[in-house]
Amino acid sequence: MGIRVRFAPSPTGPLHIGGARSALFNYLWARKNKGTFIVRSEDTDLERSSRESEHNILEALRWLNIQWDEGIEVGGVHGPYRQTDRLALYEEYTEKLIANGDAYFCYCTEEELEQERQALTAKGETPRYLGKCRHLTSEQRADLELQGRKPVVRFCVPEGQAIHISDQVRGDVVFDSNGIGDYVIVKSDGIPTYNFAVVVDDITMGITHVIRGEEHLSNTPRQVLIYQALGVAAPEFAHISLILNTEGGKMSKRDGDTAVIDYQKKGYLPEAIVNFIALLGWAPSGEEEFYTIDELTDVFSLDRVSKSPAVFDRNKLNYINAHYIKKAAPERLAELALPHVEELGIPPLGERSEEQQQWLNDFISAISEKISYMAEAREFVHYFHGDRPLSPEGEALEVLRGEQVPSVLALFRDKVMELESLSGANVKTLLKQITKELKLGGKLVFMPVRVALTGQIHGPELYDVIPLLGRENVLKRVEVTMARYLR
Repeated sequence: MGIRVRFAPSPTGPLHIGGARSALFNYLWARKNKGTFIVRSEDTDLERSSRESEHNILEALRWLNIQWDEGIEVGGVHGPYRQTDRLALYEEYTEKLIANGDAYFCYCTEEELEQERQALTAKGETPRYLGKCRHLTSEQRADLELQGRKPVVRFCVPEGQAIHISDQVRGDVVFDSNGIGDYVIVKSDGIPTYNFAVVVDDITMGITHVIRGEEHLSNTPRQVLIYQALGVAAPEFAHISLILNTEGGKMSKRDGDTAVIDYQKKGYLPEAIVNFIALLGWAPSGEEEFYTIDELTDVFSLDRVSKSPAVFDRNKLNYINAHYIKKAAPERLAELALPHVEELGIPPLGERSEEQQQWLNDFISAISEKISYMAEAREFVHYFHGDRPLSPEGEALEVLRGEQVPSVLALFRDKVMELESLSGANVKTLLKQITKELKLGGKLVFMPVRVALTGQIHGPELYDVIPLLGRENVLKRVEVTMARYLR
């Protein structure tokens, strides 16, 4: 049957970076080995799960170009692919475990369970269920049901067993069954718990490798015991490291954006996100740091996945994204920047004219070397649009006090009025003419012109700024500066 892997998110919110990395590693492992990648939905948390979240997760995967072969919205012979559509299947496996004596009905109340937890804690032991309902007779069960008690189903954990898990990232990991206690596999409302449903799904879908986050490692012995009880070989496991923030803590909302959609909205490129998350906990054999998803498929291997936590370094992400921005077509970048510049009313909302589209493309080309993601385009709009510069302060104001400034700006204004068109080449020639005619060094000409047009001493090249501002705005900005500061 070949290698079969899966990504099984709970649709209770957006796709987080950690989930995206798990999906990517599974996808790469399947593609590398010409296997099958499945996406299914663990939607048994009825209160928090929603179809909207499920749809958003799938859209985020598609945006990242992580395509699945089987699963939700794609179909396949092992469906259905939502747990809430598989309840009859879980019931069948539950009956099998009960019939074999590997599971039983438990009628304990929450109060009784709490008393047991407190008693074990007081003795310094790990709180766990001690099997009070393991050996109830049918009469005792009938009596408890007459009291109106709704049972859960618990798995019967064997005593004194060392549970070995051969993990492709962590090596041999051993758990003691005595520390687990009989755990619930079906809740009183008939909904299976995660540890049970995931095993039934993986068995019936023929999953060969389970690649998931390290936080699931503690669940694995419970799952392995169910495989053993059902007489089925467990899949290969690979538990990938946690993603930490730069302070060494677990990633959380306090660290800013944690969901893929947050980065999509800010105008990051999907290929940059894929490249970045691939390097969170996996290291290539060489020095290369930029990889397309196809190149990652060729070089990815589980033996280079690290046990150590990965650090989410936003500066590294911005560095990688800036690399892809420089390689992308201006037209594509313009579309990504559009929502952000539209917030400033540029270009006007609605149908864009050819001229406005060209302006947007040229604007993005002018700033693409200076931004890390497309939302930053907003910070540069004032250089290229409108008839008023920012008010100069500090050093910029000092520039305008130079004795040559009135003659520089007056000559610049006159020459702009004479030019037929404001192309980059024309502007370059114009500025050189001014330095020659006034017998001034370049800085004494360029700096006053820059401050007059932008209010700042740094920024994009004047050869880009002036053509994009257009003659009318250039003249107006010079006029405003001369009236305010050159009296």
